[in-house]
Amino acid sequence: MSETTASNFQRVIEVVEALPPADQLLLIEIIRQRLIEQRREELAAEIAKAREAYRLGEVRRGTVAELMEDLAT
Repeated sequence: MSETTASNFQRVIEVVEALPPADQLLLIEIIRQRLIEQRREELAAEIAKAREAYRLGEVRRGTVAELMEDLAT
């Protein structure tokens, strides 16, 4: 973390600490929900990418033994 980022982070913490406890809890919940939504969007993008790779035939299926055999050749 750069010095500027650390300084900004510290200021944010100070602002949050100045809020009433109920507002702090609300802020935590809002941030938690936004992080959940962000992760959902990342997963959806990864799934779309995997489906496209499968559609294009870039994905192979098999057992672990078959994978190990392919890697050995």
